[in-house]
Amino acid sequence: MTGRSGVVVPPGARLVLATHNAHKVGELRAILAPALPGLDAAAVVGAGDVHAPEPVEDGVTFEENALIKARALAAATGLPAVADDSGLSVDVLGGAPGIFSARWAGRHGDDAANLALLLAQLADVGPAHRGARFVCAAALVTPDGAEHVTVGTLEGTLAAAPRGAHGFGYDPVLVPLGDTRTCAELTGEQKNAISHRGQAFRALAPHLVAALRA
Repeated sequence: MTGRSGVVVPPGARLVLATHNAHKVGELRAILAPALPGLDAAAVVGAGDVHAPEPVEDGVTFEENALIKARALAAATGLPAVADDSGLSVDVLGGAPGIFSARWAGRHGDDAANLALLLAQLADVGPAHRGARFVCAAALVTPDGAEHVTVGTLEGTLAAAPRGAHGFGYDPVLVPLGDTRTCAELTGEQKNAISHRGQAFRALAPHLVAALRA
């Protein structure tokens, strides 16, 4: 199948996720699977599978950037497109890194550098003032122009040093409220049950079901 802008879409694909991050593709498939029973995993593909051009994310909120990505992918492929924009909001940093979370240290996607810089900035901040939250805006845009956006948050505090071998991004330093483990110490199932991304995509699921049945 060839999309509207000449982008080649894999056979059987019915929904495309606007991410080149393999971790996110796997996580989002796991989150969506219970809400979309019977949907073949191969029907949900990532932006890397269709080689679509990446738009400039010049929004100033998570919601704006999620819509920018979903709109571009829907236009390129002719399929319902789902995008998320997410990040870490730290109280004492005035909400930063925020939309700059993935490139906080200057290079996009360098998790180790981003973590090291964040922890250095908070080195003198005591436990009582290390409140933070993960925020995710999830957007669905269909080829006919319908748009839906949902938002999820995961409140927590920041550990003094990374812990855990699971997850990605800032997972090794955010301890969800009511827990003693970082997100990187949780299993994938445990994390998806409470995560900002899980919340946002579960809220978006009814709209996804409607789009896939259209």
